[in-house]
Amino acid sequence: MAKKKTDDIVFAPRGIGEESDGVVQKGVDLPPATKKKHKALGLSEDDLKAMYEQMYLQRRFEERSMQQYQKGKFGGFLHLYIGQEAISTGTVFAFDDKDDIITGYRDHGWGLCRGITPKEGMAELFGKATGCSKGKGGSMHFAKAENHFWGGYGIVGGHIPIGAGLAFANKYNGTGKISATFFGDGAVDQGALHETMNMAQLWKLPVIFVVENNGYSMGTAAKRHTVAEIVDRAKGYEMKSAVINGMDVFSVYEKMKEIADDVRENSKPYFVEIRTYRYRGHSMSDPQKYRTKEELEEYQKIDPILKLKDYILSNKVADEAFFTEVEDRIEQEVLDAVEFADESPFPEVEDMYDDMFVEDNPYFHV
Repeated sequence: MAKKKTDDIVFAPRGIGEESDGVVQKGVDLPPATKKKHKALGLSEDDLKAMYEQMYLQRRFEERSMQQYQKGKFGGFLHLYIGQEAISTGTVFAFDDKDDIITGYRDHGWGLCRGITPKEGMAELFGKATGCSKGKGGSMHFAKAENHFWGGYGIVGGHIPIGAGLAFANKYNGTGKISATFFGDGAVDQGALHETMNMAQLWKLPVIFVVENNGYSMGTAAKRHTVAEIVDRAKGYEMKSAVINGMDVFSVYEKMKEIADDVRENSKPYFVEIRTYRYRGHSMSDPQKYRTKEELEEYQKIDPILKLKDYILSNKVADEAFFTEVEDRIEQEVLDAVEFADESPFPEVEDMYDDMFVEDNPYFHV
């Protein structure tokens, strides 16, 4: 009996688009951006300025974080949010301040949006006691519980049930709050997502499941690792869903406000795919051989920060002097954060087990 040629055996999609020749698989196709202007969306001129400041702060914080990592100021993993700032900013402006947010390990931008100061954030990266998690969490565990930001989470998809748990608590206690759990496209095939979506729909929890689809998960295009469109996961659970252009802060704000209002009023879950593009690798060790330089440049032409800046200028909301002042101030703020982190003390050894156990003096088996 003749043996089958191994060249004829195919296990996964190859190439660009369909299974054509080639080695590079394109990241994401963006849906159309909203055509509404800020007034039609209910945003004031002050809101636009604040949005720009928030997005620019995230960008400069991440760029300085990368620089300090390369200098050896801290180690471990570093997952940068560069390119995705419109998602965190648009969402936070759309939500109430007391709504609960939890995310994965690409969490710096979310932390800054939810009240973690650049000093607290940079100190956390440096592992210092003055950090937002007292230097014990590092890059993947930014958190500020008093601001209803329940942190970054280090295990892919592991936080998704916690997001639903927050929603359960809100419904049980009648707080009127909603919760949102953000995760990357690499987490959509985790069993935890499907189990949680099933339970959330059965119990009608006020939770939003949000995929920040930045194209390549850890380094694999979505068409290589997941069947069909990600947003279609919602159909199996009869759950409302939406796809949003994550490179446009107005689009994020418009749709996330609409979704938040719906979930708050009806206490039913929602599944959202926000398509975006990260400019840096999955982490600092990523050689990024899965995408082309031309594709990266294509998305940089629609940079969400520059797009908002152009809008503000063209609509005469502010002039160049405003941007010069903001950018200079934020640059200094981030540099001050680096200095603060560098000079801050490391946690004391005796503080190692603080915030880990309910008991003041837990018993350890020796």
